[in-house]
Amino acid sequence: MTLNLGIKSDPIEYRYSFDWLFRLMKRNGITYLQLGTFFELYFVDDKYIQDLRNQAEVYDIRIKSCFTAHRELGGFFTGNKYFKEVALSSYKRLIDIAAILGVDYIGSNPGAIYRDNYDIKNEAIDCYIKNMKELMLYAYDKGIKALTIEPMSCLMEPPSVPEEIDYIMDNLYNFYKRKEGYAVPVYLCGDISHGYLDNNRNVIFSNEEIFEFGIPYMCEFHFKNTDQYYHKTFGFGKKDREKGIIDLYRIKDILYRNVKLWPVSCITGYLEINGPKLGRDYSDYKLEEELQDSIEHLKGVFTDSNEK
Repeated sequence: MTLNLGIKSDPIEYRYSFDWLFRLMKRNGITYLQLGTFFELYFVDDKYIQDLRNQAEVYDIRIKSCFTAHRELGGFFTGNKYFKEVALSSYKRLIDIAAILGVDYIGSNPGAIYRDNYDIKNEAIDCYIKNMKELMLYAYDKGIKALTIEPMSCLMEPPSVPEEIDYIMDNLYNFYKRKEGYAVPVYLCGDISHGYLDNNRNVIFSNEEIFEFGIPYMCEFHFKNTDQYYHKTFGFGKKDREKGIIDLYRIKDILYRNVKLWPVSCITGYLEINGPKLGRDYSDYKLEEELQDSIEHLKGVFTDSNEK
């Protein structure tokens, strides 16, 4: 198994250009980018998408993955037919964009059930599965390798517990096997900081338990730090490591203890942080330092991890 380090582009949104991010990645020897979505992406001319790919290649950057940043494809869980239609058409547009970029994987967290409408949860999950099957066929025709799903930290945003992960992933895998040669598989895009706490903040499934459980379904994942309640998220600079609960050496052990369970041989972990407060002169400039510190710590832990 080969483990690569990448960056998700979320923190530069409306703050820095892609050219700025590509230069930072080049300086740090980071090859892979997960493109985080933004509002204009769904509507911009295809020429911009091709130019972005060309721009990345100038810096020897591969846009390897595309993943939502704002829960904007969650319409399948709302119980609203108009939102469902928008989610399906927008997901197809994102697949079209991913095809132009030449990415391997494209995905999202499935969405959220409204808290005042909990009784439709099972119906909403099945609606999501039904539409994902259509998207698996669509993505195959566009040359994408696989679609991805991110387990979340909330019962209203399934899958968040092992039973839900199994239910959704097994349904989609069985469809893939029946349609192999016409559909792409669906994998997990995991997150090392997602776990499940109940209403009283009791840990029902820790972040490490959920992450390890998902490995047999997983092709990529997110690196980020968090607190004991999975409430705030941040990076891996010295101060962040002091207040965070994520022990990257334990994550490394989980990765390689389960090496035979990964469904793919090449995995990328993307640094996914929001960065400092957006849109302030006293904070925007700190993004480079935050990214740099996190990258250096991640590389220090994982640089000897390839080819094991």
